Amino acid sequence: MNKQIDLFGTPSEIRSQHERAMKQLRDWDYYYYTNDEPAVDDATYDKLKSVVLALEQQYPELVSVDSASSRVGSAIDRKFKSFQHAIPMLSLDNLFNDDDLDAFLTRIQKFLGGSNVPDIWAELKIDGVSYSALYENGKFVRGLTRGDGLTGEDITENLKTITDFPQQLSGDFPNVVEVRGEIYISKSDFIKMNEHAEKFGGKIFANPRNAAAGSLRQLDPKITASRPLRAFAYTWGSVSDKNWETQSEFFDRLHEWGFQTATGATLCRGRDELLKFYNNILNTRSVLPFDIDGVVYKINDISLQQKLGFVSRSPRWAIAHKFPAERAVTHIKDIVVQVGRTGVLTPVAILEPVNVGGVLVQHATLHNADEIERKNFRIGDRVTIQRAGDVIPQVVESLEHLPDSEPYIFPTHCPVCGGDVFQKPGLVARKCINTISCPAQRVGALIHFVSRRALDIEGLGDKQIELFVELNWLTEPADIFKLIERHGAELKKMDGFGEKSVSNLNVSIESKREIELNRFIYALGIPEVGEATAKLLSNHFKTLGAIRNATEPELLEIDGIGDVMAHEIVSFFGAENNKKMLDDLLQQMNVSDVKIEDVDTSNPLFGKRVVLTGTLSEFGRDVAKSILEKMGAKISGSVSSKTDIVIAGDSAGSKLDDAKKLGITIWSGDDFKRAINE
Repeated sequence: MNKQIDLFGTPSEIRSQHERAMKQLRDWDYYYYTNDEPAVDDATYDKLKSVVLALEQQYPELVSVDSASSRVGSAIDRKFKSFQHAIPMLSLDNLFNDDDLDAFLTRIQKFLGGSNVPDIWAELKIDGVSYSALYENGKFVRGLTRGDGLTGEDITENLKTITDFPQQLSGDFPNVVEVRGEIYISKSDFIKMNEHAEKFGGKIFANPRNAAAGSLRQLDPKITASRPLRAFAYTWGSVSDKNWETQSEFFDRLHEWGFQTATGATLCRGRDELLKFYNNILNTRSVLPFDIDGVVYKINDISLQQKLGFVSRSPRWAIAHKFPAERAVTHIKDIVVQVGRTGVLTPVAILEPVNVGGVLVQHATLHNADEIERKNFRIGDRVTIQRAGDVIPQVVESLEHLPDSEPYIFPTHCPVCGGDVFQKPGLVARKCINTISCPAQRVGALIHFVSRRALDIEGLGDKQIELFVELNWLTEPADIFKLIERHGAELKKMDGFGEKSVSNLNVSIESKREIELNRFIYALGIPEVGEATAKLLSNHFKTLGAIRNATEPELLEIDGIGDVMAHEIVSFFGAENNKKMLDDLLQQMNVSDVKIEDVDTSNPLFGKRVVLTGTLSEFGRDVAKSILEKMGAKISGSVSSKTDIVIAGDSAGSKLDDAKKLGITIWSGDDFKRAINE
């Protein structure tokens, strides 16, 4: 959202806020349900949806058939045949904390008019794809997706390919019964599936839920059959003869008929037992073979369910207790050290795979040796990990040293080249001393050099760089431009390559012999110099020669460059091995000087220090940065007292909070667009 949604304002302002929020939710629903590619994590979605529901509760006139209170799922895809659900497939309301649980139980007591909370059936909330399966005389006749809740997509033939899914019921079953549940992929199968796809060029999925959705909604059942789909059942839709009186009894029926159900479901009596169940599942979810994103509470007595009934799109008698966003509990299986392109040794925890914020996490950073010692991380520990936005997952804390936990001793020699490891006074980073001869640093530097935001050479990925370094074909950046001339004939004979691919790689390499100054500076991988600093240097000095000869005092005159950064830049260009590397490279390519363009100094952004946060849907971050630069703005990556304007797009985070605290001017995406137009 471009602006913070609240519960105040004129009627027209409130309606406008609601419409904008609903548009965003519809877009996110489309990506989640139709494209099988979530655009945001669950926490972001739930936060916006809760605001919209609060608006609709306070202003009932906003409620319509397409409002958040009424909508379930998303529009069906026209490529599938569709059928109407005999009974709508509704969604559940969510609760997120103890107070929400108390409110749910209080509503139940008040509605039923009793002093005691009835027994509640608690089960796992599988993070999969909902299905509905219709049986007539015990034979499976039709399968549907949830769709928009009223109409579902026909996936009959696809469901038949899933081994967990009975096509003929056993035992005592009604003449007509509709069974509903979740299709999922186990964690281990998901890892194998992606490894196979990576090896043979298939689609790589972000998480098991996406993989399950993409596999189930295939027009060709053979593709579905090739994927390791599993199925759980947990409820019913239409039924001709209901011979069970409780949720727990229905689970017994499912087993009798031949369905699989998620382990761990239990009957709870009262608030304390519910919270005990929730916390136990929260703390042990990492050992489950499948992903869950919460637990579900259902009044066990079906007669009481019928008395409680429904509100709009969800039942009164059931609710989902969601897990806290972006954190999970798992185990450290091992600790390994990665050596980066600047020689820094970074410890990484190898984890028991766990879903965090919609992504299956198997590795998480432990930051540095001091952090391991300070937080007493050990191999075998039960730990909390977190992942925020696109940040690399990190281990937050150790919850428990298990009996077989082992202390970790940080290496004194580089695990790649065997060189000594040193640590500068006052710094936490430990580095390999062999800056030139260490293969890890060479590979990392070359991978960075050809990466998308640097030279962007298509066809030279991580694996190709690693292979060519191992073959000793690449030792420095200049070798990239000699690669095809020297080794093209050999390359054509290698597995995975050929005449066409080598030709395409040659074209891609040759197209980068001319490069902009800022991209070249960034590609060099100078410590402390990212994209923003590379642009600062380019815009200030205009030529590569001027940057190479810059002194620390000259660098410190540039707003945004401090002592450490200035020292790193001067040290980099002063090192003899780097001088030779640059001279060799400049024999192969040309670096363009920055053109001095006329800028309208009267525009409202000229000379302003600007920070971008969130998503600017109409521009994209790169386009927005380019526009700001052309308007003479100074782009910064962090908010400080020197910041003039923060441009906040959708899902703006902590930078927006910092700007508010400091009283800095905040622009929405619309404000930015108006400034451009003016």
